[in-house]
Amino acid sequence: MALQSIKRMALALLVCGVGLSSADAAEPIRVGAVLPFSGGVELYGQQAKLGLDLAAKEINAAGGILGRPVEVIYADDKTRPPSAEAAMRKLIADGVVAVVGPITSANLNAIVPIAESSKTPLLYATNYEGGKCSRYVFSFSTVPNQDMGQLLPYMNQTFGNTYFLLGADRVWPHQMFDLAKPLIEKLGGKIVGTQYTLGTETDFTPLIAQVAAAKPKVLLFALKGDGIDFIRQADEKGLFKETTVAFLGLSEIDLGIFRGKGQNMHTAVPSVATSDDPAMKAFVAKVSAEGGADVLVSNYVMTHYNTLIALRGAIEKAGKVDKEAIIDAMAGLVFASPTGPVTIDRNHYATMNMFIARTQGSELVTVRALGQIAPQSGCKLADR
Repeated sequence: MALQSIKRMALALLVCGVGLSSADAAEPIRVGAVLPFSGGVELYGQQAKLGLDLAAKEINAAGGILGRPVEVIYADDKTRPPSAEAAMRKLIADGVVAVVGPITSANLNAIVPIAESSKTPLLYATNYEGGKCSRYVFSFSTVPNQDMGQLLPYMNQTFGNTYFLLGADRVWPHQMFDLAKPLIEKLGGKIVGTQYTLGTETDFTPLIAQVAAAKPKVLLFALKGDGIDFIRQADEKGLFKETTVAFLGLSEIDLGIFRGKGQNMHTAVPSVATSDDPAMKAFVAKVSAEGGADVLVSNYVMTHYNTLIALRGAIEKAGKVDKEAIIDAMAGLVFASPTGPVTIDRNHYATMNMFIARTQGSELVTVRALGQIAPQSGCKLADR
């Protein structure tokens, strides 16, 4: 009889969660992540996951959000809009309170209508062409005035004012170049050529010759993914003796593809992994402790880490786990990031610290700290 009473008491204690933290015992707050883990840009999906996993671990170790743990549910968008749409619908059906992702502009455009129709916050942490405002979409990475708008004046002053624009025939390069043209004109620069690739090229010799013949001082480059090998081939053919690359969207995750080529390329980024700043050094150390000493830490890690930190801040500010309340609380939110405070403005874009960086060896190194740069979203969110 005594033994049965002890068993019943032990079961009751287990059911009540005695011996567990309140966060562990509570129902988790589920956050979806639509990211590429196949299809061509999976390196960026893996970087995003590093940041999300670290943020979730830290949040849960500190007691969760309002006493509840965070659970990130990942879905592979396969770098294809139809797959992204299916993943988004599945996550919403699974009851997530918000979704982080995706990486590509094409997939973003595919899932924004789903976020809006389901009234689910979508937290986008990849560099973005901007120009669109939605109550249900938040941008956690750079828009053109924060990266290209800082990079081009530096390039113009340092290297020269003639430009060749080279990008992939996709949404993001076209929109970035449309914005670059008036900026270059305002700087007193001249565009000596523009070309878009189809994504099927493997031998870039004719294109390299075309750029060389135009003799630009700056090559504005937006050719990631299947065209990035242009850099290695162009370096080997001597293109960069007289032309310096201004690389849009460059991060540490890209550098291994160049095989040591493409030195002294310049970019503008929201973080640099080699920074001597104590907070950034601590962040890189934590990511390395989780992912391994050889793991690359790009700004994709930090911006995706920031999405969950901001989500925690919004939920705590709202005092409840409710999608509409989270959206209201997110606008105007200020939260700490590894590079300093980030502010989400009323149009749902982020003011953050920015840096000019260049390639050196297998790393990006800081050239100039720019301080806080407010976004120019190119749109205005209507008041409710």
